[in-house]
Amino acid sequence: MTLYDNTLLALGAIRQNLLRTVLTFSIIAFGIMALVGILTAIDSLKSSLSNQFATIGANTFNIVPKGTGVRAGGPRRRRASGPDISYRQAMEFKERYPFPAAVSVSLLSSTDAQIKFGTEETNPNVVVYGADENYLATAGFEIGQGRYFSATECANGRLICVLGREVAEKLFGNADRALGKTVSVQNLPMQVVAVLKSKGSSFSFAGDRLVIVPMMTAKMQFGNQTGNYNLSVAVQQSADLDFAISEALGLFRNVRKLALSDEDDFEVQKSDSLVDILVENTVTIRFAAIFIGLITLLGAAIGLMNIMLVSVTERTREIGICKSIGATSTDILVQFLTEAVVICQIGGLLGILLGILAGNLVSLLLGSAFVVPWAWIAMGLALCFVTGLVSGIYPAAMAARLDPIESLRHE
Repeated sequence: MTLYDNTLLALGAIRQNLLRTVLTFSIIAFGIMALVGILTAIDSLKSSLSNQFATIGANTFNIVPKGTGVRAGGPRRRRASGPDISYRQAMEFKERYPFPAAVSVSLLSSTDAQIKFGTEETNPNVVVYGADENYLATAGFEIGQGRYFSATECANGRLICVLGREVAEKLFGNADRALGKTVSVQNLPMQVVAVLKSKGSSFSFAGDRLVIVPMMTAKMQFGNQTGNYNLSVAVQQSADLDFAISEALGLFRNVRKLALSDEDDFEVQKSDSLVDILVENTVTIRFAAIFIGLITLLGAAIGLMNIMLVSVTERTREIGICKSIGATSTDILVQFLTEAVVICQIGGLLGILLGILAGNLVSLLLGSAFVVPWAWIAMGLALCFVTGLVSGIYPAAMAARLDPIESLRHE
């Protein structure tokens, strides 16, 4: 018989024992759903992080105090040995850095600010940054409407601001109406000179939920929430990045007044390496998802083998009739194996569909992109195929060995 004929026979057998078959492939479906769902969510978050850092560019790096950077794996490190970057150090580095690149100094002033305009106000979760004239070039933002600050405005501390798209639409409905208006930022009146293009917000990134003010304004009016100034450098060509980093390391050691025998009390973070570091931290979760899926499939395989053994017993007379009219032992073996594989693949397909929906639902809640994990789909189908073969091989072999005459006598 052909594969098509065996599949039709398998579907007919499934319909005859529908309840117990549904219970079996439901177990398979839940195992595959857990596996594909978790891995889909991880892939979606990875894609979102990659897109976010891609907007900054592969030609950007940051200088941060030693020990404050993201670490892959292992226990969480304590706040480490490196002192914060002071305003004097940041400005001295910016003025002295000889490499042809855009150097930006910024500071985080608040992560829970509330912005008001008339009777409208945002939730108290807006991020306020103080930034210099080069901030947009190093942070990957673009102006949607209006203009950015000049170097003079940043140095003089003017009461002006740039709104993120979400903040502007919350206060004004239409972002175009924001230009020229005066909003209250931490109870300080500031004129809106620009609205940023939308970048999207996620669990780790408030791209549209922020306000940028001139750095001197933030320094004088709001202070620094962390006590640390941010240093970012964007070179023109990504091929020059390693040379730019080497130049920055030497200069910043000099700015920090470190002796030749002293270790660096700061470190460099490349923007495109952060994704790899974060992804490394999901390895344990991936293994846990695979382990959960395999354990569930093991339980489903035992259940399926039991069903197939019962099916062989119930269909002994049918097997005898098939053999008496010319069916070979191989035909019987293939027929029962096909039935086991079909049950597993039905459960696998259902589990994959539920897993994709569950994984992307989590991603949607976290603000990540929709992802179809083709690699995990293929792995899920392959696991179901192997599960079907493993759980069906013994019952199928037992059916193939039945004596046709004894089978015909079976009641």
